[in-house]
Amino acid sequence: MIVQVCVGSSCHIKGSEDVVNIIQQRIKEEHLEDEITLAGSFCIGKCTRTGVTVQVDDEIVTGVTKENCNDFFNNYILNAGRK
Repeated sequence: MIVQVCVGSSCHIKGSEDVVNIIQQRIKEEHLEDEITLAGSFCIGKCTRTGVTVQVDDEIVTGVTKENCNDFFNNYILNAGRK
């Protein structure tokens, strides 16, 4: 699985560094280092007023914040292999 977090200027201002840190921490906690590639990406082209844009494989998710990042991780990353 490839997870790309937008680190462009708009998402950077909206907290992409926090989102990256939380996702990195959760990947380690869940022992998924060999299954997930985490990368930064410049502008995915889906800017919103709130939150950061994250692409998980081919799915684009907008509005990810440090407050909802754990829910995002559970729904789009952790449970993706269980669907």
